[in-house]
Amino acid sequence: MRKILRILACATGASTALVLAGTATAGAALTAPSARAAAAPAPVRFYVTNTNGQSISPFPVLTTVTPVRGRTTLPAINVGQNPSALAITPNGKTLYVANTGAQTVGRTVSPIPTATNKPGKAIKVGKYPDAIVITPNGKTAYVANAGSGTVTPIHIATNKPGKAIKVGTSPELLAVTPNGRTVYVVNEASNTVTPIRTATNKAGKAINVGQVPDAIAITPNGKTVYVVSRTSSTVTPIRTATNKAGPPISVPAGPSAIVVTPNSATAYVASSESVGVVTPIATATNTAGPPISTGNYPGSLAITPDGKTVYAIFSGILTSIPGTVVPIRTATNTAGAPITVGDGAGHMVITPNGRAGYVVDFYSNSVTRINIATNKVTATIGAGPFPYAIALVP
Repeated sequence: MRKILRILACATGASTALVLAGTATAGAALTAPSARAAAAPAPVRFYVTNTNGQSISPFPVLTTVTPVRGRTTLPAINVGQNPSALAITPNGKTLYVANTGAQTVGRTVSPIPTATNKPGKAIKVGKYPDAIVITPNGKTAYVANAGSGTVTPIHIATNKPGKAIKVGTSPELLAVTPNGRTVYVVNEASNTVTPIRTATNKAGKAINVGQVPDAIAITPNGKTVYVVSRTSSTVTPIRTATNKAGPPISVPAGPSAIVVTPNSATAYVASSESVGVVTPIATATNTAGPPISTGNYPGSLAITPDGKTVYAIFSGILTSIPGTVVPIRTATNTAGAPITVGDGAGHMVITPNGRAGYVVDFYSNSVTRINIATNKVTATIGAGPFPYAIALVP
């Protein structure tokens, strides 16, 4: 599936790692009016990759509830060929962009200070850099090199790459534990997951999972890693304390995405080859509940910060038809009315305050804003050619 996405991105295309940064915390209250004005936070923005444009588009986040249409991007930022994956440091100061490109040229990561949007010197990594995660302490970025079978650590203070870490074949997904001690690498062609200890940057023993692992999530309490395998239609739970895999959990055909509630109680799995199915999994017992009927082919998921609503995004990257986003109430596991968005709806991020969601419309070259309180579209914003990955930054 992820290789199909590269073809559709009109060269060697892209897969993505989405990172949603937390809001910046305000400093102590100041008494002088001028001091209060100086301490005002910077406008919140988000960034979207233009997979056929060798650039990143930054956007001001809209606060209006009046429907608008048109291009409101800030000047595009030129990066390498086929930018695909984005990650933002926890302090919101630096955006890292993986330039997937072709095997011979797609070997760089672009660091971009969010204060200036001026890219720094490209960082050399392996072939097909396909995903990025950043440790919670903001010290290290890890880049999965799908074409090299390696992961490159980048020291954020210096933007210098460390020695490549050998993992499995086609590493295409990454996840880091909340305590920052372990990065888990999904090796799509090996049907394995490799744990990397961040203190030493040493790879541990590979963990077997199902066929064609295509999504990963770690519970917020850090106890369990869930790996979704598309071909075997299973979800494999891995205990982080032992790195031992538990019995696979069967789900409907073609699972492709997973999110976990903030209280770590429930994982939700979207099955893109089963019409209108999202499956809840109770993490305490690792048992699947009754599938939730939603609509056609859910390809990705997003969850609100309070955990009350999961959004299933349909008509994804493989179809140039109007997309829909279906809200699911986690208290009852019932689906609400679908929300119509742009063509080829792909991925969605939700602002840390839980007020708005932004959906990337791959074929419409747009981003759709949804008011979370009303589940109504409030804006359609023009984007660059074939927008795909999205990251939110304070």
